[in-house]
Amino acid sequence: MKEIMKKVTALLCVGTMSAVMLAGCGSSAQPAATAEPAAEEPAAEEAAEEPAEEEAAEEEAEPAEEEAAEEASTDEGSTPRNETLYFAGQQWGTINDWNPMSPNSNNAMGQTQKDTARTLIWETLFMYNSMDGKLYGLLGKEYSWNDDMTVLTVKMNPDAHWSDGEPVTADDVAYTYDTHVKYESSTGADYSTYIDSITAKDAETVEIAAKLDGGKAVNPLKVTAYLCNIYVMPKAYLEKVEERNGEDPDKVKQDTMEDLVASGPYLPYMNNDQKVVFIRDDNYWGQAASMWGKLPVPKYIAHTIYKDNAAGQVALQQGEVDVCQQFITDVQKLWLDEDLPISTWYDEAPYGMTATMPSMFFNCEKPGLDQAAVRKAIAMAVDYEQIIASAMSGQSQTFDELPRCIAGPAESDRAYVDIDSLKDLQWKNKDVEGAKALLDEAGITDEDGDGIREYKGENLSFKAECPTGWTDWNASMEIVAAAGKDIGIDISTYFPEANSFYDDMTTCNFDICMWSAPGAGPMSPYSKAMFYFSEEYAKLASNWSGNFGHYMNDDAEKILQQIPLETDEAKLKEYYTELSKIWLEEVPSVALMYRPEQFYSVNESVWTNYPAADSGNNIPPLVCTDGYGIAALYELELAE
Repeated sequence: MKEIMKKVTALLCVGTMSAVMLAGCGSSAQPAATAEPAAEEPAAEEAAEEPAEEEAAEEEAEPAEEEAAEEASTDEGSTPRNETLYFAGQQWGTINDWNPMSPNSNNAMGQTQKDTARTLIWETLFMYNSMDGKLYGLLGKEYSWNDDMTVLTVKMNPDAHWSDGEPVTADDVAYTYDTHVKYESSTGADYSTYIDSITAKDAETVEIAAKLDGGKAVNPLKVTAYLCNIYVMPKAYLEKVEERNGEDPDKVKQDTMEDLVASGPYLPYMNNDQKVVFIRDDNYWGQAASMWGKLPVPKYIAHTIYKDNAAGQVALQQGEVDVCQQFITDVQKLWLDEDLPISTWYDEAPYGMTATMPSMFFNCEKPGLDQAAVRKAIAMAVDYEQIIASAMSGQSQTFDELPRCIAGPAESDRAYVDIDSLKDLQWKNKDVEGAKALLDEAGITDEDGDGIREYKGENLSFKAECPTGWTDWNASMEIVAAAGKDIGIDISTYFPEANSFYDDMTTCNFDICMWSAPGAGPMSPYSKAMFYFSEEYAKLASNWSGNFGHYMNDDAEKILQQIPLETDEAKLKEYYTELSKIWLEEVPSVALMYRPEQFYSVNESVWTNYPAADSGNNIPPLVCTDGYGIAALYELELAE
């Protein structure tokens, strides 16, 4: 990867929103440089046991050991260490399904769908690269808009095929979308607002017709995002799933798809409450010259199910984990104080490429929290400096360095906001007295003297929640709870298991919750604006997209509808600045910190040549699995 103490800083470089809207990406993804395949023999800890009988003939011992080693390496879940890339921080429980249409999936390791979708098993048409703001071909070879940006045409890669050997065609792309719409998945409900139809013109040509309003596309940005966000599924397999479920919408969406037919480089191998393992499909189409030109280096992708961040960190330190996507307090001490072969994207703080904002959402339908004064008072009283210094151990810029706006930390996004005009709307750190004064002015006081303010005769008492074991977020929520106490609002913390939290967040069954805004992507910074304000997201039955607290604002909604159709840079800046003003005045949510889109720490004791800021290979620090970050799997080398 690099010499750990010689890393240098690099700037995040992403294309502007208008450039992404107007420019197509011509060729397929860049093939990776050559790399040696993993060795065949098992690592020491996987070696066979000695024969039971001590008097076994010496000449018989070696074949017996080889046979035992072969058995050890082929038992379900038993994989040679030098063929297996181990992860931490992504999967927090047994995978409950492989269905991209599922409303209740916890399959973070196999099918996280976003602008930088995880494409180990299911694949998207294109891959987004946050390093240069471009889309690189995957199942799709190239794409282009017509002159009035009402029809997006995609040319398929003719080499792409499914794991059963059948070709990936335009019919598969069209039928995938139609199935999402027919069975009203969250994806179908979301994109059908912006896409009128997806049609196979021939086996290798897809036409995506935008939904029109007055002859103009409702949202060309959203249509473009479909290319790198939505997994393509085979038409024949989807028809099989439909048939066995009697075309019942709930049953189709709840089908576990354990017999999946996918196009990605890996397939499911093992899945239980201890470990998830994927095995490389050695017939993967990506080894064609039109794509990577070879197979990914690791034969197995594995993720042990750790109890919490602490357990994952110990495993990383001991070399049991290679790639760690979780927060590590004072991560620099791992190489400075403990001299471990561990490194991050940057050698200096904030150690990762910051691109997003973990944010606190208020349930705006909850009595008390439906009042802007209460929401803003809580936000004003929070000690953000403590969150950054202790919960984040300095792995974030401060809000003094980067004042709040909906665009996030990336310079290319912040260029769309007049930051200076927001100066009077910013609040200072831990402004307890200002928060109390705001509540007093709103008539929200402690009438009965019990130390807790009331609204309409009821104590202001709320729970702030995020998943258990997410130590940086847990610590942040504790600091939020302390802020409530300082201003007479009772806030307790609640850290359920991840699956329970997901249910609460996606159905607005919470008081205060925490989730992270989108990072860099083809819709940025529009994706963040949608994340904080979109009424369409709030109306979804199972909402993973944003506006979890169901905040409604007609002015914000009008601006969201205007932005995708606007090409004038000055006007776009007005829109994003106005949205930032609404966000800071109404406070339906508030950013608690800046952070990388993904934390990224790697142990180089088994595998080396990971992407880093000084690598020069244009591969982003997205844990070797997401968007164009998956290119890292083709660059890895075994440590000597």
